[in-house]
Amino acid sequence: MPELPEVETVRRGLQENIVGRTIVKVEVGRERTVRRTSREALIDGLTGVQVLKASRRGKYLICDLDSGQKLMMHLRMSGRLIIAEPNALRPLHTHVVMHLAKNNFVESELWFVDPRTFGEVVVFDPDLVKTQMPDLANLGVDPLVDDFTPETLRELFKNRRGNLKALLLNQHFIAGIGNIYADEILHLAKLRPDRLPGRLTRATLIGLHAAILKVLNHAVDAGGSTLKDSQYVDLEGKTGNFQDQHKVYGRAGLPCLSCRKGRILMTTVAGRTTCYCSFCQH
Repeated sequence: MPELPEVETVRRGLQENIVGRTIVKVEVGRERTVRRTSREALIDGLTGVQVLKASRRGKYLICDLDSGQKLMMHLRMSGRLIIAEPNALRPLHTHVVMHLAKNNFVESELWFVDPRTFGEVVVFDPDLVKTQMPDLANLGVDPLVDDFTPETLRELFKNRRGNLKALLLNQHFIAGIGNIYADEILHLAKLRPDRLPGRLTRATLIGLHAAILKVLNHAVDAGGSTLKDSQYVDLEGKTGNFQDQHKVYGRAGLPCLSCRKGRILMTTVAGRTTCYCSFCQH
């Protein structure tokens, strides 16, 4: 599933390519992609509106519309957003198409492509977000959008049970971090994934906070991570390259690139495959 850096990369593409454009026509194929409402609701909510802004919260893409409503798109496991020339040949599993015009001239199409159909596209009323989009309303702090400090982590982790990786993955606490970046963040912070979050010292929290920001920002700069089994590409169909900088994720059995002494171990933490170095992560 695309995580915060991949979704932020797509957001930047949306900001550049669809903001200021008017959606003059909407096509919907698979109903599953619009399951939260309906095909008719999406078409009616998008046709004739102008996109004012492209933003992101966690793994959710959110576009402000001049109708006062918002467009939410979530890529889930295999979703992709592709900008294309009008009438270009569409790939299989293109479930939503938005025809975009500027100055009354249709200049591009935005495709929502999703082979596994876990992703979704929906128009909602921001005043009713708690009832229409409770999963969005209940997201935790976004490290790259909100006021995020070491004190934020201290409050989130205070008296919390479970392990550190589980909390990093919990979208109700920190929005946007998934399995790839949790492993990379914990490695940079030199922390084992099974550490108890409530027992971390202030100095350790400062280091973890710095690691979160450094890994996420570097991954965004690299266009995210495109794995061999991943569908992720940016809006123009280009792959990311942060996977070339991974220190632990997907490197089980290989020498640690950080300490040059240990090997990367693979285990299961928080129900997810987890990679770490037992020598330099404590």
